Amino acid sequence: MAQVEATTERIIAAQPDDVLDALSDYSGTRARLLPEHFSEYEVREGGDGAGTLVHWKLQATSKRVRDCLLDVTEPTDGELVEKDRNSSMVTTWRVTPAGEGKSRVVVTTVWQGAGGIGGFFEKTFAPKGLGRIYDAVLAKLAAETEK
Repeated sequence: MAQVEATTERIIAAQPDDVLDALSDYSGTRARLLPEHFSEYEVREGGDGAGTLVHWKLQATSKRVRDCLLDVTEPTDGELVEKDRNSSMVTTWRVTPAGEGKSRVVVTTVWQGAGGIGGFFEKTFAPKGLGRIYDAVLAKLAAETEK
């Protein structure tokens, strides 16, 4: 098994605190940011940043649906980490200043991929597919936070 990593980033014309607040708002804003690849969204504990437990199903491909139960932490300022209880998947959101009134948002997801030929295809194609999904999330985040 090899580690698979997918990273997507975007510059958003909004203050970093506002962008992080929107990302951290699992009981409100976050659900609006999710494209059609996400279903069965439910906040099970908390709802605002660290201490949140959130569930969703992620349909990465027409045949692959991942049932996610995520613990949210905030290990450092400007960072949200979502660790899936059902797999090795960890998604990290980093929001940093990117000039006057702008933010850089970087989302990175890592997990232990399959071995053999299946693992080769997963490592080759999954990051691109997940990148497209998170690019859609970041576009909605920009629309939500840019004034």
